[in-house]
Amino acid sequence: MAGVDVPDLLRQARYWGLRIATAESCTGGMVAAALTDVAGSSDVFERGYVTYSNAAKVELLGVSEETLAEAGAVSEAVAREMAEGALTRSAADIAVSITGIAGPGGSEFKPEGRVCFGLARKGRETRVETVEFGALGRAKVRAAATGHALGLLVAALD
Repeated sequence: MAGVDVPDLLRQARYWGLRIATAESCTGGMVAAALTDVAGSSDVFERGYVTYSNAAKVELLGVSEETLAEAGAVSEAVAREMAEGALTRSAADIAVSITGIAGPGGSEFKPEGRVCFGLARKGRETRVETVEFGALGRAKVRAAATGHALGLLVAALD
């Protein structure tokens, strides 16, 4: 992904003895694919969850139905629960989550290009953030969100 040296990210995780999990919605596994495109990533990449539906978020990651009802799937609250769920339901040390509106479409309250991210790491406070990529088109929003998530992992390893 543009701007992120994925082999270096994996080397850093390997150096620190950290395993990574992903919890993805709008990117549909693109972060996991970027990590596993690198030969030898199996000693660092623990697992990936693609939880496109709300039911999958609840069943696989333990996202609260109440949180989904109150905040909506595209929210920092859900991104937090996705990242924390991926961390606690795997053998990973660090987990990144992505939930957003890749487009086309969106609404006045949740526009196309809004993506929420979570980063959970054992022994540390979970971080969440929202990025407004704008109406770039589905492919570009997904690519931008993937790159951003990889950048969050890089920052977490520094």
